[in-house]
Amino acid sequence: MRLKDEFKMMVTNLTANYKIPPIARIFFPPFHRGGQPQEAEFMALSLAGGATGISYVLLPDAKEEAYTALLPSDFVGQNPRGFALEFGSGDPVREMISLAAINAICQHVMRDTDFPIDSATDSLGLLSVSAGDKLGMVGLFFPLIPSVKRAGADLVVIEKKESLIQKYPELPITLDATQLNSCNKVLCTSTTILNNSLDEILGQCAPDALVSIIGPTAGYFPDPLFNRGVDVVGGRVVKDGDLFLQLLAEQKRWGDATQKTCFQKKTYRGLRN
Repeated sequence: MRLKDEFKMMVTNLTANYKIPPIARIFFPPFHRGGQPQEAEFMALSLAGGATGISYVLLPDAKEEAYTALLPSDFVGQNPRGFALEFGSGDPVREMISLAAINAICQHVMRDTDFPIDSATDSLGLLSVSAGDKLGMVGLFFPLIPSVKRAGADLVVIEKKESLIQKYPELPITLDATQLNSCNKVLCTSTTILNNSLDEILGQCAPDALVSIIGPTAGYFPDPLFNRGVDVVGGRVVKDGDLFLQLLAEQKRWGDATQKTCFQKKTYRGLRN
């Protein structure tokens, strides 16, 4: 089963067991050809009651017309389930919206069930990188690189953009994912779920490697990723949906509108329906 099919199965189960409110608001940042700048990388979808899902705007220029044709009024009042089940459709615009809907549905259920959220544990800290480690970094996490160097650990960065190799010649960046085979710890951006590369990445990881997936779009229950052998999922939940959408529109920092989360496979008990 494809990873995205596992996410859809999770959504099907959640929507069968919990009453999910309709979409109340949706925000799309302006489209930028050549890639979104940092201040316009995310869209968001809020349900009545405030549960809000985040998604990357990860679109090629060829999708500009389809993206700019999206009207928030076409989504308000709709059931988010239908959009969530378009995950894996192959249309990057629809899948972008799907991920936001999945996150919103999961966060509504988290609220509805008072699901325990660990916001105290630092998902990056769980890597505990030290001398003798070899860290595989899937996606370029600049803030972490100095601490890896200070620890005396080895590092390899797996990227899809060949231009980054020329841009940062001092960093061990490669397009060759097989180099993850020799890493005992792997840190992976959650973008790999949206761009369909995570299964390939996990297939290159050593069986005993500690694998962490982090990113603000990982606001869902971690079951599909734990089923794939991931050990840690670090993401975000939105505490104040109205404030969050306002901050996105104003291109400001999210501040207290969101809260970091950390799920660990070894302690995760899952949702009891």
